[in-house]
Amino acid sequence: MPSSTAASWVPPDADLPALRAAAVNCRGCELWEPATQVVFSGGSDVARLMLVGEQPGDVEDREGVPFVGPAGRLLQRAVDDAGIARNDLYVTNAVKHFRFTLRGKRRIHQTPQVSHIVACQPWLEAEILRVDPSLVVVLGATAARSVLGAGFRVSKQRGQVIEAEPPVGPRRVLATMHPSAVLRMRGEEHEQAYADLVADLRVAAEAIRAD
Repeated sequence: MPSSTAASWVPPDADLPALRAAAVNCRGCELWEPATQVVFSGGSDVARLMLVGEQPGDVEDREGVPFVGPAGRLLQRAVDDAGIARNDLYVTNAVKHFRFTLRGKRRIHQTPQVSHIVACQPWLEAEILRVDPSLVVVLGATAARSVLGAGFRVSKQRGQVIEAEPPVGPRRVLATMHPSAVLRMRGEEHEQAYADLVADLRVAAEAIRAD
């Protein structure tokens, strides 16, 4: 369990390059030790749309870049199908290190604990403040908890632009499924879930076009 949060490692008033550099040394929770490296963010530092996922996966942990594994590739396809320009995106995760358990030589994803979300929240707060996006899209329950609190349920309010008080607000937020959940589905269920993800991202696209 983390003994503190990342607050001590987040430099005040730093720009995003300085935040990325500082995150390398973060020891706000125990996840840094087994992980290969911190995975901070990607995309445009002045994006109008911020996508917040759960945590890096195995591929992201090895490469140091968010959303480059199988779920990331599905998300990139959904972003394109929704008509969102990739150069207008900033992508990050609620938790910056890969949490996993070993099964033989394989590293199996484990959902972050609440303590990990809380420990990493100062980084996300700093990112939202520096990027200042018009809309934040939270992908899945972990990201929703980090940005919208424990009482929010993605299944009940997905695809809706809401005025919320996330870490740095007030700010518009939209919740949708995490692409990894779509990947786990098969057949018609998968096709429907992918269509729903694209539809939610189209709502996000319309929201930022209306600014």
